[in-house]
Amino acid sequence: MTDLTLEGVSYRYPESGTLALDGVDLHIGAGERVAMLGQNGSGKSTLARHLNGLLRPSSGRVLHDGGDVAARTVAQLARSVGLAFQDPDRQIFRGSVRSEVEFGPRNLGVRGDALRAAVDAALAEVGLDTDAGTNPYDLGASRRKLLALASVRAMGTSVLVLDEPTTGQDLRGVEVVRRVIGKAHAAGRTVIAISHDMRFVAETFDRVVVLRGGKVILDATPASAFAEDSWEALRSTYLEPPLPALVGSKLGLGATATDEALLAVLSARD
Repeated sequence: MTDLTLEGVSYRYPESGTLALDGVDLHIGAGERVAMLGQNGSGKSTLARHLNGLLRPSSGRVLHDGGDVAARTVAQLARSVGLAFQDPDRQIFRGSVRSEVEFGPRNLGVRGDALRAAVDAALAEVGLDTDAGTNPYDLGASRRKLLALASVRAMGTSVLVLDEPTTGQDLRGVEVVRRVIGKAHAAGRTVIAISHDMRFVAETFDRVVVLRGGKVILDATPASAFAEDSWEALRSTYLEPPLPALVGSKLGLGATATDEALLAVLSARD
């Protein structure tokens, strides 16, 4: 499994001159579930693309298991870090659902029964097992997003990075994403997700990292990140705590109150 560290990482986009990351220090231990929050332009996606080498720091270092990745290629880093983009159409290009999911693990050298098993398991996890022969662009947008998730999942990387995995998903789709994350975590993999879905974050992740202006301004558990003491920091990056946190705070149930706990208190007051 892979331990990730950013040491003083800054990144300035060469075309625009925009400083997207500004001296970020961050450590993510192997097997953690970490959600990255922040308004658009806060640096979340830029940071994520440093983890698999798609972007390289203007200054600072990215380390995998304590080793600087500067000399490693994107293809080499793909053996450790799988990234599902926010827009699945940026990474889908094969003629069938199965061939799309096969592409990643095949490039990593997986063949034969092992390849079939990895693809079958990934398709089943996201509910696309009956669509193996379908052209990806005959799927709706939400199912193409699940296809991109399956493609990364099949690679078996020790780190999964998911950019807005619940966008466009209904309740069933969100539960599929949550289940995939849960299985990856149970297998010891690290899961990092960029998300604007505060409730999904509160219910799925163990750690919340909030960025603003390319800097980390909050790094805490969901219970602490969504507690009333942190609301000002969240709102400074145009984020609102999830509704259960707002209600739970008023009822004295804390920032991660379950629906059952909220209903129990409200029923007792009727």
